[in-house]
Order: sequence, then structure tokens, then C-alpha cells
Amino acid sequence: MRQTVLIVPGYRGSGPGHWQSWLEGELPEARRVTGIDWDEPLLARWAGEVRREIDAAPGAVWLVAHSFGCLASVVAAADRPQRVAGLLLVAPADPERFELLGVRADPQRSAGVGRFLPQSAFSCPSILVASRNDPWLKPEAARTWAERWGSRLIDVGDAGHVNVESGHGPWPFALSLLQQLRDSAGDLPLGLVAAERHAPLRGRSSALARIRHQTRRFLNLRGASLPSAP
Repeated sequence: MRQTVLIVPGYRGSGPGHWQSWLEGELPEARRVTGIDWDEPLLARWAGEVRREIDAAPGAVWLVAHSFGCLASVVAAADRPQRVAGLLLVAPADPERFELLGVRADPQRSAGVGRFLPQSAFSCPSILVASRNDPWLKPEAARTWAERWGSRLIDVGDAGHVNVESGHGPWPFALSLLQQLRDSAGDLPLGLVAAERHAPLRGRSSALARIRHQTRRFLNLRGASLPSAP
């Protein structure tokens, strides 16, 4: 069965020296999500583009996400359980560091996006990679989200935000983790068989719909708008 590895960068993107760019070059089945302004971390827009790429990808999809891209990926995966075979979530950004309109500048005046993320385990295997000195996510929060999502937690020690700045350019360990994720899927049903067991969530029942609804409320106050849902 043909499969796709979908690379989802984080806030401010993953440049040519980033491990995600290296991984993309190592895998012929890899493609990077497009249509995202990496400097504007709006969860609704990012999750919408990730979900669109999942729908357009051939075969089952393996999501490889970093930082804020992890938050967008888990929302999209929750809406497309029949298409997502597994998730590799590397150094997720703390959802409490963001509000629906971007970086959370004043915690006293806005709420974090954690309440909009999946609150239960995924139906597919997932790995959450956490660093002990990540400035974007404390180890305790990483453990909490890993337990909530049913993810295998990988402690990579003092690895910063697992990006270029922390020395993570070519990173063979990422390739190894992706292979472990694929191996852990084993004989789990994918594609058409999985589609019979897990219908895609659409319309008002989807996780993305709830996020878009709340985001539009805030954007309307600013005279801006979100693109229409696919």
C-alpha cells in the first residue's frame, strides 16, 4: 500500500538546516505541508491545512510534526482517524503558550488552546519526543500530554527545542523513531479497512469546526476572516 510521510514544521518553519528538512530529503514518500504562514501561528488555519494535506495524500499518512506543528497535527489527526497511521510529535509547543489568535502575550486576558486539543488517546500509535530543557514545553507537561494521547514518551535529555539552534540538523534518530512508529503499527488496519472502523469527522462534529467557530468570533472583532472550511 502506498503511504505518505507528511512533514509539519513548527512556529517560524523549518529551514534547510533543520532535521525535518533532512528527513524530508531522506524519504521519497515524504512531503511538506503547504499553505501555512509559519510566522502566524493560528491553530485553526494550521490544522485546516494539515487536514487538507491528509485528505489529498495518497494512502495512509504518517505525521512527523515539530513544535506548534504538533498542535495542528493532533487536531487534524483527530478528524481523520481513518487516514492517519501514526504520529511522531517532536518537542511539541506548550498549548498554554498560544491562544487562538497566535502567541499568548497576556495569560490574564486570554486562554490557551489546550482545551481545543484531543483529550483522549489516538486510535493509531504515536510517539512524543520531549527534551528536559525545552524552553517551549516543561517535562511535566510533556508527560501529561503523552499520557492523555496514549503516546510513547521518549526523553532525549537536554536537547533544547530539538531544532537547529540546539544542534539538530541531520538527525538519524528521527528516522529511527519513524521506523519504530511504523513497526509498532504492525497489522493495524489502514486505508479502506480503517475507514470502515473510523469515519472522518466533518461539519460541526469535527475538532477543527469548534476551533474555527471560536477563532472567527475573535477575528471578527479585528475585521479579519478565516478561509472557508473544505
